[in-house]
Formats: sequence, structure tokens, C-alpha cells
Amino acid sequence: MDSYCIGIDTGGTCTDGVLISNSTLQVAHWVKEPTTHHDLGIGVGRVLARLLTGSGVPPEAVRRLSVSTTLATNAVVEGRGARVGLLVFGHVRHFKLPVTASVFMKGGHKITGEEDEPLDLEGLVDSVRAIRGEVDSYAVCSAMSIKNPAHELVAEEAIAILDPKPVFCSHQVSGSPGMHARAATACLHARLMPLMVGFLSSVQISMLKAGLNCPVTIICGNGRGAGLDEAVQRAAITVASGPAATARFGCTAGERTALVVDVGGTTTDVCMIRDGHPVLSNEGCRIGQWQTHIEAIDMYTAGGGGDSHVICTAEDGQGGSIRLAPVRVQPLCMTAGLPDPEDWLGCGLRNALIMPVEGLDEAAASHDEILNCLLQHGPLSPQSLALRTGAAGMLLEKWLERLAYRQQIKVIGFTPTDALHVLGKLAIGNRHQAEQGAKALAAVLGMDVERLCLRVVAETEQVIETIILDYLARKVWPASEAAPFLSSKDNPFFSLSVAVKIPIIGIGAASRCFLPAVAERLRTTVSFPDYYEVGNAVGAALIGREEFPVGGDALSGRE
Repeated sequence: MDSYCIGIDTGGTCTDGVLISNSTLQVAHWVKEPTTHHDLGIGVGRVLARLLTGSGVPPEAVRRLSVSTTLATNAVVEGRGARVGLLVFGHVRHFKLPVTASVFMKGGHKITGEEDEPLDLEGLVDSVRAIRGEVDSYAVCSAMSIKNPAHELVAEEAIAILDPKPVFCSHQVSGSPGMHARAATACLHARLMPLMVGFLSSVQISMLKAGLNCPVTIICGNGRGAGLDEAVQRAAITVASGPAATARFGCTAGERTALVVDVGGTTTDVCMIRDGHPVLSNEGCRIGQWQTHIEAIDMYTAGGGGDSHVICTAEDGQGGSIRLAPVRVQPLCMTAGLPDPEDWLGCGLRNALIMPVEGLDEAAASHDEILNCLLQHGPLSPQSLALRTGAAGMLLEKWLERLAYRQQIKVIGFTPTDALHVLGKLAIGNRHQAEQGAKALAAVLGMDVERLCLRVVAETEQVIETIILDYLARKVWPASEAAPFLSSKDNPFFSLSVAVKIPIIGIGAASRCFLPAVAERLRTTVSFPDYYEVGNAVGAALIGREEFPVGGDALSGRE
């Protein structure tokens, strides 16, 4: 009996799965399911069930399950994750990271490993006591801890006594001297660990329900595989998991050198293959504000994809403005039981609908004013929530962010995915609901529905084009020099025409809708290999099989 491997990719819009024969290396079956953001395991379970029933392959014939996920990447881009307290020891210039609290204290070592200054234990104790009610985990970074980690280890023990929460020491996650990036690396691990624990637990539960009892490989950002324990303890190594699978799939397209562009639901990921192999970053991956020491595919990820939130602003006499926010919302076309968008969708605080997730614990929700309001009155816009609860501005925004992080609410809004449904270019959801939303926004902006949707698509194409150029510019100039070039590409006084010299390989179901126009403007070509719709799942399966071969010939894809 033939054996198989399964590749799964949990993306912003869909969870994709492929079943690949270990003997022929051919895709035997593939499926797509909507990603269930409140519990990713539900979508994974549905994919596994459909793969096995649709192919007729028994569970015992599956030798390995490989998973790539945008969970960590999306959490970083959207500013989600655990609340981190950063403790820094040594005479260092203060730096900023997007964490809940940063405390700089005396301590640290010299490059020789000798103590530079005694650790400020009293300050450490006072600091932990002051912030422990506001943080979920800790990151500890001491000057030259890569030579002598004593102060980090002492701090770890002290925190365990005062506040038994996860602690990540920088010397354990990076051996490089750059203190800022080393601290960022530790902070990312601390921020992402709870998310990864929940995700991997749900994957294991889904496997049990599907009758699978095979090893699991989690795809890391460097294109290698990791076991479950390592993925939990060093969660940030999965930050570029999706792009790593993207790059591996891109290598099957037959191009020796090319850009691989994955248009996802939350982000657009750009990476490069050179001489038929993925290019690794020499400096560690950078995602948004986070420059880290994490070994990863040389890639650039930025907010902008099929599920980006379309924000409309009505401007008197000008027809209004349309922009994409770098955050993911659930598309109208992908939401079951959606109230008529004409009753709630518009500009300002009417740009979204807040719904409680399915199966919300009503007893627990009764202690939260917003959740209680949603349970009593049904889905509400932020405007209605503000009126009913009295919360507004930054307070309401942060409140909703926290509930979303806890997977207690979902945010629904108009997206490029909805615009594509209205234009008849995509058919994976409820077109009628997308049309109702487009009518509501078009009425507010004083334009017809088709023009609105075409502007949304054009805005999305512009965002993707800018992401591609940003990646390429960073390859040629330092980021500080690239910024003026990009901002000057089109302005009231002149425009610049750019010709990209290498081809583009498109991945993701929505990529065929956006990339042809982008490639035309960049004066290059774009191709879509077989199974590009589930390319990351294929890439995950290929990496898992290469890391842990099971029968068949040595894998080389279609290079």
C-alpha cells in the first residue's frame, strides 16, 4: 500500500491541505476550508477529514503531517499576542520595542565575560511586582549575556518566584551580540508562545478526531522543520513559516531566479529564489518593527491582502477616499448569518460589525460589558457599542483588540475579497452579502457599486506593488535610502516608471486576481504553477518530506 504525507497551511482566509504520494510525489487530493480564527483547529480538522474521505486514503497510510502557519506572522503584523514585560540589564542606550513594559536596570557583563556591574536585584524585584498584573510573559536581556548569562539566569529564577509566568532569556534564543535585535528575538518568543501552544493543541485534537497518529512537523522560517516541543519553546522560529513554504513551492515552478509573491488574507509575503533555491537572510528576519536574530528565508511581509479592512471616508464634493488598513477582518462574503450591511456598514465607527464567536461561554461573558452587550443585543457596530457602553476612542479600540486576542469576538468588514466577489472574479463565498455591503458603502461615498469595487481592487494592487518594490529596494539600498524613492514613485509633480528584471511567481487563490495587473505595471511577467491556490500547503509537505524522508526517491520537486 502506498504511503502519503499531508501538508497544511493555515492562512488568513483559508486553511489549505494537500495529500501527496510518497512514491510518485504527485498531489493526490487538495482542499480549501475557511480558516476558523476563533479556533484554528476546527478548520484544520475539516481539512483533514475532507482530505481522507475525498481521496479514500486510510489514516494509517499517512506517514507525516507538516504544518505551515501564518499565525505568528499575522500576530506580529496585527500587533496581537501575549503582553510582554522586557527587562534589560547593563549600560546600554535605551531602545523601544512594541511591548507592554520596558525596564532598564543596572547589571550586565563585559565582552570578556566579567561582570560589568552587579545586578540590581532590588530594582528587579520592584519592577516585577509593579508590572506583573499587566503582562502575560517576560523577556530578559542582559549586556553580553552571550559571554556570561549569569544575570539573565538569576533574573529568570527571581521572576519564577515572584510571578510564575513564561520567561525567555535572550542568550537562549540568540548567540549574536546585537542587543536590540537579541532583545526583540526574546520578546517575540515571549509574545507568541501562548498563541503557539493553543494552535498546536488544536492541531493534535484534530488529528485524533481524524484517526491520524503520525509525526508532526512545524515549518520554521528558515525552511526547516521542527517538532512540537521546539515550536512551543521557541515559537518565534515559526514567524516566517508561511513564507518558507511559499519559497519552497516557488522552487517547483522551473524558474532559476524569481520573486515569489504570496497574496494572503492578512499579508503579502515576498521572497526570492536564486539558482533554484530559496535565499536565506544574512541578518535575521524583519517583520514590521521587529528586526530579529531569527534565521529565516530572506523575505518581506507587510499588511495587505484579500482580507484587509477597507476603510472609507466620505469627503464632501470629492466622492470620498478608500484605503486599506493593515489589519485583517472577516469578509462579508465569508460570514454566516450576517445582518443586512445596509443597517450597519458605513464610515467611521460604522466600518465594522462586532460579533461574539460561536460557543462563547455566556457565564464568563457576563462579566465583560461589551460581551454582555453583544449577547443581549446581537452583533453591533463599534458606533452602537460606544453608545450602549459609553466606551469610546482608544478605550474602545484597545478593549476590542483584547477581546479579539482572547478569541471571544470576530470583526467583520468590507474587504478586497468582497470586492472580487461583486466583480465576479472570485466565488468562494456568499456573493449576495458582498453586494449588499458594496451598495451600502457606495451609497455613502456617492458612487456606483462597480466603481467602488474597482477602486478597492486598484488600491489593493497598489499596496502589493509597493510591498514588492519595498522588498527589492531593500536589496539595493539601505531602508533609509529606499523610503524616499518609494514615496516619490508617484506624486503631484512627477512619476517614476520601474521595470523589474526578474519574473514573478504567484501563490494564493487571490493572487491571480491582483498580480497580473501588478506585473504589467512593473513590466515583468507572472506565472501561476500547478496547485498555486494551495502552494503553501504543497511547500509544507515538501519540506516535511525532505526533512524526514519516507520511501520513494529523493525529493526535488519539479526543478
